[in-house]
Amino acid sequence: MIECVFCRIAQHELDAQIVDEDPDFIAFHDAHPVAPVHLLLIPKRHVASLAEWTEVEPDLAGRWLLRARDLAARSGLAPSGYRLVINTGEWGGQTVAHLHLHLLAGRLLKWPPG
Repeated sequence: MIECVFCRIAQHELDAQIVDEDPDFIAFHDAHPVAPVHLLLIPKRHVASLAEWTEVEPDLAGRWLLRARDLAARSGLAPSGYRLVINTGEWGGQTVAHLHLHLLAGRLLKWPPG
């Protein structure tokens, strides 16, 4: 049995509001959004964090970022802007031990947040 919640979503074992999918990646709405648009884009292959994504082909990492860019464009977010966030490790704010990218948009996103 797969224990990782994101792996289970990627395997379609758990319900999620999926917005995009290909053989390597899947994108879905975050269950706890912090912006009007809050999507998660994950590799289907389990990798705990960016720090552990050492064996990835550079092509896969590049396609992951381009997939996020294309998802933002198809969602109509590109003209006003969006933010991509990758939290790594506990102190970096990562709460699910599966590499994931947050695509945030739909309002002015200030930095630093808060």
